[in-house]
Amino acid sequence: MAYVPGVALLAALVVGCSAGADGNANGADSKAGSPTVSPAPPGKYLTLPAPCRAVPRSTLKDLLPGAAELPGDQQDKVFRGSAAVTYDTDRKVGCSWKSDAPSATRSLSIDFERVVSYDPAVSDDDRADTVYAKKEKAAGLSSSATPGPPDEKDKKDKKSEESEESEESEESGKAKDPADADATGSADPSPSESSGGSTDGTPGSSSSPEEALPSRILDNLGDAAFLQDLPKKADSTAQHHTVSVVFRTSNVVVTVRYAEQPALITQVPDGRELQEKAQALARKLAETLSE
Repeated sequence: MAYVPGVALLAALVVGCSAGADGNANGADSKAGSPTVSPAPPGKYLTLPAPCRAVPRSTLKDLLPGAAELPGDQQDKVFRGSAAVTYDTDRKVGCSWKSDAPSATRSLSIDFERVVSYDPAVSDDDRADTVYAKKEKAAGLSSSATPGPPDEKDKKDKKSEESEESEESEESGKAKDPADADATGSADPSPSESSGGSTDGTPGSSSSPEEALPSRILDNLGDAAFLQDLPKKADSTAQHHTVSVVFRTSNVVVTVRYAEQPALITQVPDGRELQEKAQALARKLAETLSE
């Protein structure tokens, strides 16, 4: 009987400690003023399509003229495409095709990049938008930029250009002066100059390809999109024209590149056709991703 109170006291201490531990745990979880952080939502896409099967053969026949006339094995090789080297097919994949025809060579490539944000406060979509914005800026475009007043450097550059143009105009006017013509006897322009043709043998035109087919922001394609038109002289024997269409849909950024190089220097690629076909393919890919 002498030990009963001690046992009762020990039991009471055990119960009290247990209750105190629970109380501390609950108090820590419900500490006043502790912020509740909700992780940013994940992107819509968790995987990427097989790139070399993303473009139907019927579309490839249209984009790669001459491929359909090749023998069976060669035709299958062209339409099969060449997969890009990648080490994570869940994050980045690509495929390219090339067709050599007597009149020109056409090439096509597509790239899919699935963007994942490792910052719980930044969503996959926001991170993908940053990746897309960098590509847009690199192309010399910006859908969010607003033109501002020119700085002092721009003003000086503009004045310098105007001064040079004025000097060139004065010199040109002197060369066309009748007195100078009588003295030299050769004031008439050369045949190439009078016809408006270029000196490298390329047919002249009223406007440059950049003016006729400018790079620009595109509407109604994914969440954001732009087109970059790059007509340029690849070498001394042929023209080369590349069109790129880049768009973002949720956390995936897609790039379509379509190019033509004619066999002859006298032939100039139809940039408008390249643009239309590249845009049409980009819209098909966007529809496929949204399914």
